[in-house]
Amino acid sequence: MGSSTAVQKYNEDDLPAYTPMPWSLKEIRAAIPAKFFVRDTRRGLLYLARDLLLATVAWSLAAYIDPVFKQSATRAALSPIGAEVSRWAAWGVYWWFQGLIFTGIWVIGHECGHGAFSDHKWVNDIIGFITHSFLWTPYFSWKISHHRHHSNHASMERDEVYVPKTRSDLGIPAHHEGLDYEEILGDTPIYTLYMLIRQQVLAFPAYLLFNVSGQKTYPKWTNHFDPNSILFTKAQRNAVIMSNLGIAAMVWGVSYSSSIWGASEVTKFYGIPWLCVSHCHHDHVPAPHRPGMPHYRGKEWNFQRGAAATVDRPVLGWQGRFLLHDVAHFHVIHHFFPKMPFYHGPEATQHLKAFIGDHYVTSDVPAFKALWQNYNRCQFVEDEGDVLFYRDRKGQAIRRPADEYRVKSKAQ
Repeated sequence: MGSSTAVQKYNEDDLPAYTPMPWSLKEIRAAIPAKFFVRDTRRGLLYLARDLLLATVAWSLAAYIDPVFKQSATRAALSPIGAEVSRWAAWGVYWWFQGLIFTGIWVIGHECGHGAFSDHKWVNDIIGFITHSFLWTPYFSWKISHHRHHSNHASMERDEVYVPKTRSDLGIPAHHEGLDYEEILGDTPIYTLYMLIRQQVLAFPAYLLFNVSGQKTYPKWTNHFDPNSILFTKAQRNAVIMSNLGIAAMVWGVSYSSSIWGASEVTKFYGIPWLCVSHCHHDHVPAPHRPGMPHYRGKEWNFQRGAAATVDRPVLGWQGRFLLHDVAHFHVIHHFFPKMPFYHGPEATQHLKAFIGDHYVTSDVPAFKALWQNYNRCQFVEDEGDVLFYRDRKGQAIRRPADEYRVKSKAQ
């Protein structure tokens, strides 16, 4: 007895319809108890001290790796090959955990940039400048553009970064029967993996240096190091110069350290863990890059709709919570209220979720799987319409605007 499975034809009318949230930011804030907006400088300093202690302990333990595994007794016990494999495995463990610890320190600087670390601006700026400069982030420059990103998140016209490409940006013709999207957008899995690795390692430096993934309306050489960049006002020029001095100090520090201990040692102890910081910075970025999350144009965008267009994701489980300070676990509440300290995120999220209901989005898809899925599914948005959803390599979406927000497409 045979059976056949019919392939259901894609029909955009059958997709789940999305209606943007109706509430004002004032109404949403009123649903969150005031105690969760209180910043505690002492508590923040204790988290920073804990991170610095962990980094020091990890660094100190790593100093024993080569001496222990290169000594004759170890090589005799494990065999030369076994000792060498174990040595590099130990370095791998160090790179993983020190990378996460460094990322936690970077998150503290990120908190400072938002003014969430302390009530005192000078405390925020001193700690933020030191921690971010140490991790190759121009503190004041990025603070300025990142503030604008939060202020305009999910706006096609004004967001600073992660702005979706449109159909016309990619040179895709208007939809017609027989249009081969795979021919235009298709990549081999190996090429996709290469692009993902490149993105995870280089995307953040490329954004700072070349405005990669930033607003396409900006001039070609837009970057975070030019005091006269379109990113900054004349009043912010000195802050950009100060950020550059912080990076220049790191260039000197790394060069000097390499001249004393050797470039390979600096790379092992510091360089590779820093690459993990760059990766982790993008590891919670799948939040906005999710095919079911909206982007807006024109009058349909407002701050609270943009804030809701992100996702809470349990990245790395307990390691993400303890070492990364919940940066991905409670990312939605952070977009609504960037000045709220991270340690209030778990409880405040429960109140936010109760108020906005289905507009609060969380995903249990593992971070690395989400990166793969989103890279393949988040290809482009349409040139028309004020409420937009990503389309995949077949030109198909998984959600559509409700009828009153919809521009009727010829697609499917």
